[in-house]
Amino acid sequence: MFGLAILFGGIVGLALGLTGGGGGIFALPLLVYALHIAPREAVGISLAAVGGTALFGAVPRMIHGDVELRTGLLFAVAGMVGAPVGSYLSTLIAESVLLVLFAGLMLVVAWRMWAKTRNPETPTGVCSTETQPGPDGSACQRDGDGKLRLTSRCARLLVIVGLITGVLAGLFGVGGGFVIVPALVLFSGMAIHRAVGTSLFVIVLVSISGVASHLIAGNTLSLATTLPFMLGGIGGIFLGGIVAKRLKGPTLQKIFSIAIVMVAIFMIVQATIV
Repeated sequence: MFGLAILFGGIVGLALGLTGGGGGIFALPLLVYALHIAPREAVGISLAAVGGTALFGAVPRMIHGDVELRTGLLFAVAGMVGAPVGSYLSTLIAESVLLVLFAGLMLVVAWRMWAKTRNPETPTGVCSTETQPGPDGSACQRDGDGKLRLTSRCARLLVIVGLITGVLAGLFGVGGGFVIVPALVLFSGMAIHRAVGTSLFVIVLVSISGVASHLIAGNTLSLATTLPFMLGGIGGIFLGGIVAKRLKGPTLQKIFSIAIVMVAIFMIVQATIV
């Protein structure tokens, strides 16, 4: 069990390091179907392991200035509020239904990752800056130096997306990087490399809230499984960072998209049989 937990945690960390988001989507099915852990307990282990892995990836990016703390904190606070809501909702849903819903979420993530490969040159962001001509219809705007102008309209938008991310985290045990990265790029105009670093920072804080809510709700969290899973994740995210520099991003995203679809189909079939 110890060796398998490290191995499967490594897979999650590798995916997180390669794509900057979406790695946690593998955690729940690996814990449930490979390590035979009850879905509700697996949600807590997944949150703790993904959060710990993200922390390892976020710290060096913070040191190098690739984390936009102000935007990340706003996003994270909203996510930390949403996480307990997601945890509560998970107690109202039958475990088989929870797994099917999660499989559906996996299919959405796979589709988004595959669609992104059609336009691998991710834009700096769609929100306008003061130097751009024409009327500004975006909620968020950056000044000429690239600093986000955090207006009330912009803050509301980021809070709403952050809340959605938190609910998903509490409900399914995912970090939400597959939502956070594109949201930061599209809604706040953040550069992609900073969005990845800021996403990892947000995942850490949201995961802390999710784990706390999970424990307060009376659910268990096995440290014997969580710690080796997290250890494998740390090794995986380090390896993923190295591999990501050597391989083409679109190819990796297509591979992960196919893998996610296969796992999702397996989960749906298993839930239907049961």
